[in-house]
Amino acid sequence: MAEYVLKYADPRGEIHHQVAEGSEKELRERFTQQGFLIYSIKPRHEIAGVTVGSGRKKKINLEKFLIFNQQFVTLVRAGLPILKALDLLSERLTDPKLAPHIKAVREEVRNGSLLSDAFARQGVFPPIYVTSVLAGEKSGALGEVLDRYIAYQKLALAVRKKLILSLVYPCLLIVLVICLMVFLVTFVVPKFADLYRSMSAKLPAATEFLIAVGTTARSYILVGFVGLIAAAIAFRFWSKTDAGEETVDRWRLHTPVVGEIWIKYQVAQFSRVLGTLLVGGIPLLQALETASSSLGTRLLKTTLAQAGQMVKEGQALSGALAKTKIFPGLSIDMIEVGESTGALPQMLASVAEFYEDDVNTRMTAALSLIEPAIMIFMGAFVSFVLVALYLPIFSLADTLR
Repeated sequence: MAEYVLKYADPRGEIHHQVAEGSEKELRERFTQQGFLIYSIKPRHEIAGVTVGSGRKKKINLEKFLIFNQQFVTLVRAGLPILKALDLLSERLTDPKLAPHIKAVREEVRNGSLLSDAFARQGVFPPIYVTSVLAGEKSGALGEVLDRYIAYQKLALAVRKKLILSLVYPCLLIVLVICLMVFLVTFVVPKFADLYRSMSAKLPAATEFLIAVGTTARSYILVGFVGLIAAAIAFRFWSKTDAGEETVDRWRLHTPVVGEIWIKYQVAQFSRVLGTLLVGGIPLLQALETASSSLGTRLLKTTLAQAGQMVKEGQALSGALAKTKIFPGLSIDMIEVGESTGALPQMLASVAEFYEDDVNTRMTAALSLIEPAIMIFMGAFVSFVLVALYLPIFSLADTLR
């Protein structure tokens, strides 16, 4: 059934906007009989996922956007009209990235646009947020829907922060190890090479190998550094293409340990978004489209688009996801139980919680093994360098005796 955007005035003269289903004639008659003065009835297009294409070009700070929504919900619950709430908040925002977009939303709403349309046209707000606002407008419970979005965003940010903090120390350790290796090979080893060359000493095979590597690395370090940067830039541009992004995702998926953690994190994020949208009253197909567009991985977007087509053809969501052969079996079983019991949103929340905990546990276990492995590798490398460099000195000492 077609959807229309209605702009009308109630008997007290207040202007309202609403999304309603039906024919234009039927809606006009219905609202006129209820005593409303109709200003306009315009066809409405689906807006779920509008922001996907432009979301990469511009980004907003999600934490500051979360604070804005908390303040916005508080003002709406206090009885302020949406336009007045936007007026108050847009003038007090200090974030240079967020403030212009909120002011643009305010002007769109002032000119008669729906709040969801105004947010969608900015091209920077998450698809789940735009769709949640649409659900709030259709149900007349904008405050409750935004409360659910705020709760979802808090959980998502908490999980993301936890993962980032867990990776800081190992990444720092790897960088320090690489710097130490470069210093030893390009500075220390050539110094010993000059010493042994002046002494015309016969060197062990290990020492000759290390000196050959060190002198070559010292001669070509700038070329290697420039080449590494060029390769990194080229890889970045290639990975941003559709084919490159999907290839990188497949590499991640098939990487031992990392692949399992990565796919479970994506499943948790997808389940959290889909469950939030379904609780807000969004139909399954539209919610599935929005949830897939909220993921940052091309492989899963393509996979979920295929699953969405299967659902549109009448298949169950669990069956469609099972045919993708990417989702873990346990998540599919849980979704199937949710479908059969009529509690799919609640089961999706359970899937998200289960996999978030599982990702956290596996990340902790993997990082606890990575750190000792790095230290062992560093110790072995330094030991090899020291033995290879000082072995000729011991040989010379024996000769002098």
